[in-house]
Amino acid sequence: MATRQLPLYYAVASLLLGGAAQAIDFNRDVRPILSDKCFFCHGFDEHERKADLRLDTAEGAAEVLAAQAGKQSEFLYRIVTDDEDDLMPPADSHKQLNKGEINILKQWLAEGAVYEEPWAYVSPEKSSIPAVADTKWPINWVDHHVLARLEVEALKPSPDADLVTLVRRLHFDLTGLPPEPARIDAFVAQVEASGMDRAVEKLADELLASPHFGERMAIYWLDLVRFADTVGYHGDQVQPISPYRDYVIDSFNTNIPFNQFTLEQLAGDLLPKPTLQQKVASGYNRLLQTSHEEGIQAKEYNAIYAADRVRNVSAVWMGATVGCAQCHDHKYDPYSIVDHYSMAAFFADIHDEGFSGDFNPTSRPPEMKLPDGRSTMITVAKSPREMRVLPRGDWLDESGEVVHPAVPAFLPQIAKDDIRATRLDLASWLCDADDGVGGLTARVMANRFWYLFFGTGISRSLSDFGGQGEAPANGPLLDALAVEFTDSGWDVKALVRLLVTSRSYRQSSLASPEMMERDPHNQLIDRQSRYRLPAELVRDTVLKTSGLLVQDVGGSSVRPYQPEGYYRHLNFPKRGYQSDVGDAQWRRGLYVHWQRQFLHPMLKSMDAPSREECTAERPRSNTPTAALTLLNDPTFLEAARAFAVRVVSEGGKTDGERLDFACREALGRLPDETEKAILRQLFSKTKAGFSGDPQGARDFLSVGQSAPASGSDTIELAAWASVARSLFNLGETITRN
Repeated sequence: MATRQLPLYYAVASLLLGGAAQAIDFNRDVRPILSDKCFFCHGFDEHERKADLRLDTAEGAAEVLAAQAGKQSEFLYRIVTDDEDDLMPPADSHKQLNKGEINILKQWLAEGAVYEEPWAYVSPEKSSIPAVADTKWPINWVDHHVLARLEVEALKPSPDADLVTLVRRLHFDLTGLPPEPARIDAFVAQVEASGMDRAVEKLADELLASPHFGERMAIYWLDLVRFADTVGYHGDQVQPISPYRDYVIDSFNTNIPFNQFTLEQLAGDLLPKPTLQQKVASGYNRLLQTSHEEGIQAKEYNAIYAADRVRNVSAVWMGATVGCAQCHDHKYDPYSIVDHYSMAAFFADIHDEGFSGDFNPTSRPPEMKLPDGRSTMITVAKSPREMRVLPRGDWLDESGEVVHPAVPAFLPQIAKDDIRATRLDLASWLCDADDGVGGLTARVMANRFWYLFFGTGISRSLSDFGGQGEAPANGPLLDALAVEFTDSGWDVKALVRLLVTSRSYRQSSLASPEMMERDPHNQLIDRQSRYRLPAELVRDTVLKTSGLLVQDVGGSSVRPYQPEGYYRHLNFPKRGYQSDVGDAQWRRGLYVHWQRQFLHPMLKSMDAPSREECTAERPRSNTPTAALTLLNDPTFLEAARAFAVRVVSEGGKTDGERLDFACREALGRLPDETEKAILRQLFSKTKAGFSGDPQGARDFLSVGQSAPASGSDTIELAAWASVARSLFNLGETITRN
């Protein structure tokens, strides 16, 4: 990747974040406006380009940016004129510059109209650790970058979170499971004995060593690579792929370097003497949606599958939208249609054929049988198919040029002379910080790790680092993290540890009105973020608190309770749904069967994706459907009953002791007097109601497969289950704070 001097982010205040109007930064302030309002007609795509004018390059824009003797520049005239025929953007583009955008462009012109290369495609450089006024606050160099940015904005970081909140945050972020009260007490004791810094480091090390760390990280990775248990198209039949999920979990737990993780997935079958696990890893190439309809046109679907693979590999590793060049040159980024099909040619040795038709489960050869009896899809290279450019993406049009595997032309090239490049070359290029785009890959992944532990990316664009994306709020910090990642040998756990042991990480998530006005998306990290847990972790939290959770790591997908008839429109073939019995019913959400067309209702109600495409960021909604799911899904009703049994058997003899126990287990803390009064009232009212309806109490307690408690007072147990149900529905229970 090319190298240039980085812009001085710390010398400017962000107009978009509410700071005073100071020096303009092109990539942060100007490029997004040009990309949105100008590049479609004056950008990379020569077929759409008007007036032979390019504004996406410094050379192309120079003529209209320069002021003529005694006259304003053509660019300035065009954006401020009252002449509707000359005004840009034109009315028929349905785009219009607002007053704020015009002021930014005017200021940019007044400051000399400095034009910079796209920030994402410049090699990251680790700048010196910035000086800060408050030298006592930072713990590590990450904090120096965060605090320096805050001081530019005349903001201060938030106080540290309370100890219960912090220990719950660490557990949710690193294992996806809430801590037991004993773990909270141990952390508090450790803080008192050795201080906060050492206590956080010790807990972080313990959690990073937990087998559940790999499960937590796998949830996010499986979203990126669109892992699912079914094929997606047409009949959406079940496919054999669960061992790939185990590979991902094991990889995070054993901390294999991210570059090796990349090689094994993209080209595990091409490695010398590939191991069993490397062959399993190559199943990544098989995760796309496929159709098993017997009447499909093979040529058409080869084109569909090729485009799918390009979209995913470019999104996951490059934060790029190369898939947008499937039908024409990219409108906003320098990706040509030739680049798209040249990248697709890397995967031309994967032949998607031999599928078994409308059978469920289906067969998707090549497959491999594992020692544990499971089968899994793998990649086995065959003679590459011819790949040619498809004008307008039309699979019937064979007039396009034949292309061979190659990376986008404007990026560093793979040196292979006359030898055909392979997926192994592509994987190496993606993680080569010197001669490939390893710096870009590291920046993309560092931004996503920041999102996982701070709730938002340093750049909010987690999947698009191109012209339609958003520049980072703290460029030097993102670059420093990217360089740290590559210099460490792509050590994932080291990067995660660096983030969660920072002072920035342990801030309170309480936001003042000023913070919300100045920094609504928490781009400056003047606080921590609070948000509902991902869908899988909501399930895990409730099951763990109830005592039902089975914490075995790895294995086949499981089928929890599901509404009857939910699959009634799932055809080819028609099928029903049989929920699992025994321990499989209470496994972690990570292992829930992922039916693309009919995602499990609990997961769907809490914003889990169908995984048809790469998902770098899930939406976070707050809907009545989610609340009703928590109240009425049989899994949560059964968990409420199981928790009620724990409250009665482990919580003490009095109602007060039991309420304390229930809140400590569910929330990690004791209830205050107001909360205790509300819960007492709920307990009394529901107990009275069930006393008048004993059959209703029995029906309520009969939901689920777990054995009801013997010898318990049915009425009292049903009342405590109602209390448990309410605790499970609290925002505090299911919120990462």
